Amino acid sequence: MTLEATRAALMAEVGQEVHVSDWVEISQSRIDAFASATGDFQWIHTDPERAARESPWKKTVAHGFLTLSLLPVLRGVGDGGAERFPGVRRIVNYGLNHVRFTNAVTAGARVRGRARLKSVEDFKGGLQLTEEISVEIEGHSRPACVAETIARLYF
Repeated sequence: MTLEATRAALMAEVGQEVHVSDWVEISQSRIDAFASATGDFQWIHTDPERAARESPWKKTVAHGFLTLSLLPVLRGVGDGGAERFPGVRRIVNYGLNHVRFTNAVTAGARVRGRARLKSVEDFKGGLQLTEEISVEIEGHSRPACVAETIARLYF
């Protein structure tokens, strides 16, 4: 698909929900692996026994940045976006405008992402997409995270 055809298709989706991911389990082993990768071993994340005694959630909770790090998978671009954006050579994470962690994700919970396209802009060599992604927690009305992401599509 050409840049022009992709732009036209995306412009028609501005303001709409464009993706809902599958559910992803946030296991204690995933939380522990994230703690190892980042050096953040706070007990609220890594000590299930202490969390059962002292945490308001009575379980360990995922790091907020662990939830944030799942956005590419929850957005469905972990495969490079080839299916959604044919003709695009690469997709680059350009940054975030706004992030809020609005609910804790306890160990064993499942999360999924919902993305709404906010804007499409041209830049030299491609298109810049701004999306709002809400990370839902199964069985909860308040999301774990709401983030405004910026991605660049290069043709």
